[in-house]
Amino acid sequence: MLGGGVLVLVVAAALAAPAAAPFDPTRQNIMVRLSPPLSVEDGRLRLLGTDQLGRDVLSRILFGTRASLLVSASSVAGSAALGLVLGLGAGFLGGAVDAVVMRLVELQLAFPVILFALTLVAFLGPTPATIVIVFVVTSWPVYARTLRTSVVAVRELEFVEAARATGNPAPRMLWRHILPNVLSPLIVLLSFEMARLIILEASLGFLGFGVQPPTPTWGNMLAEGRDYLDRGWWIAAFPGLAIMLTVGSINFLGDSIRDLLDPRLRTA
Repeated sequence: MLGGGVLVLVVAAALAAPAAAPFDPTRQNIMVRLSPPLSVEDGRLRLLGTDQLGRDVLSRILFGTRASLLVSASSVAGSAALGLVLGLGAGFLGGAVDAVVMRLVELQLAFPVILFALTLVAFLGPTPATIVIVFVVTSWPVYARTLRTSVVAVRELEFVEAARATGNPAPRMLWRHILPNVLSPLIVLLSFEMARLIILEASLGFLGFGVQPPTPTWGNMLAEGRDYLDRGWWIAAFPGLAIMLTVGSINFLGDSIRDLLDPRLRTA
């Protein structure tokens, strides 16, 4: 409940950012630069202070939430869809299809994710669409391998053999009999991958390979604030806190979903 509640608030903040943000997140005002939290400048409250260019930190965090969640959610959806198709095909068909898909998975997993991501972003350019493509390319093997393992275990069970014996076509068997029984690990995996991609997106932004300024993201806000930790600790502290709360809420929610879907993990 705690994880779900915090996540709902984060999503609501992202959706309502244009209306909820008290200032334009890209508007600079050097006269109020490095104003601390709860300060009043020009007759208006700066709840989380301002950064080195006089931009409102709260407004930038709200709009950064939109960018971070949009990139991460789009990447999770794309990689899960690709991994679902390939994992189901490899596990159900077996043979040459399974061998080819698993070799592709092993080849992909042989590359360090962050290094591979940096290479692709440097080659294609640091745009939101490029980052989504990079995340999809680097994340689909996790889904494919997990689903392939689950499908291999399910396809040998009696109810699947009965469906095959009664002449059910392969698409119907996959849709009606196998897919519903392998969704549990997929749902759990979605939650943890979402948290991982939020951190990875922030890491790319921190290194300068994410969404580029002036568009605010949590990662580039951390990068901009690292040089002002002695004079403006709030510039980096509050985006870091936003990452921690969001990723923590998703992990709490993922743990709860796993316990709910797996009876073996339930306690009396």
